[in-house]
Amino acid sequence: MSKLLGKVLYEKNSHEQLRPASVTKVMTILLIMEALDRGDITLETPIPCSEKASSMGGSQIWLDTTETLTVHEMLKAICVVSANDCTMALSEYLAGSEELFVQKMNERAKELGMNDTVFKNCHGIDEDGHVSSSYDISLMSRELLQNHPMITDYTTIWMDSLRDGKSELVNTNKLIRTYDGATGLKTGSTSLALYNLSASATRSDLSLIAVIMRAPTTKLRFSEAKLLLDYGFSTYSFNKIANKNSVVQNVEVSKGTQKNLNLVFENDSGVILEKTNSSEINQEIELNPSIEAPIEKNQVLGKMNFYLDNELVSSVNLIAENDVPKITTINLLKQITKSWFTILRN
Repeated sequence: MSKLLGKVLYEKNSHEQLRPASVTKVMTILLIMEALDRGDITLETPIPCSEKASSMGGSQIWLDTTETLTVHEMLKAICVVSANDCTMALSEYLAGSEELFVQKMNERAKELGMNDTVFKNCHGIDEDGHVSSSYDISLMSRELLQNHPMITDYTTIWMDSLRDGKSELVNTNKLIRTYDGATGLKTGSTSLALYNLSASATRSDLSLIAVIMRAPTTKLRFSEAKLLLDYGFSTYSFNKIANKNSVVQNVEVSKGTQKNLNLVFENDSGVILEKTNSSEINQEIELNPSIEAPIEKNQVLGKMNFYLDNELVSSVNLIAENDVPKITTINLLKQITKSWFTILRN
């Protein structure tokens, strides 16, 4: 399945529940990035290694219980070589135990609408009942890339090292080296799950995610992902329709210290169109019936709807460019006094 801004471009068996293997770590990484945003940790926070983390097996960098690595170092190991020991150590640090962290993973999955997914662990090693789907993987991949773009600083690393060069890292995602515009994201494979991949790439402002599950060989998962991405880039283009903070309309304000106010777009927005589509995008403004002070900067006062062939394709809030206090006796006197001095100066 290939996905951009929530729009599915192609899919096959996209809701089939399968073992995700280490693609599970997309959710783990998402929770780590959200913890960074909240300030619960920083990239320089030292993370200890528990007995459980050091005995993980599978992909790892062989953490020892006597050492600590920073969040930055562990993120690098997780994103580049899918290190299970670092994944476990960070999960335990953030939630107190893997069990509590997995609970948070499942809660976040529900918030994202990942209805095909049940996480039983934070790393993706085979466990009965630990399942997801290509659709759900695309949802969490999109959330990670869209709201935490810094993660591509890690997922695009081809080769690096840790521990003063003693631990060499080579990315398990071969598309990083071979595919133009590749930005990540995560591989996964076990004897039961076979070969999985969430592959992301960006070209000319068009960002795509291709998810492959249960490929019989590692070579096939990469070639199939490449085919999906090629299809997306050759067939579709990204069209920007709204620029954040750009002025859309000047409106009248009643009972305010100023009579007019600029409305601006709250966010950037765009749509994808087939390159052969010649239809025009039409727009329609919806405003609050009464725009009355007091108004706070960034207050939502309406929205702009965008339509393609009479179908709503995007909607962007229109917000106040600045504060507009309500007029009072005191600020009315200030305005009169200011005008009086202006007249005297002239």
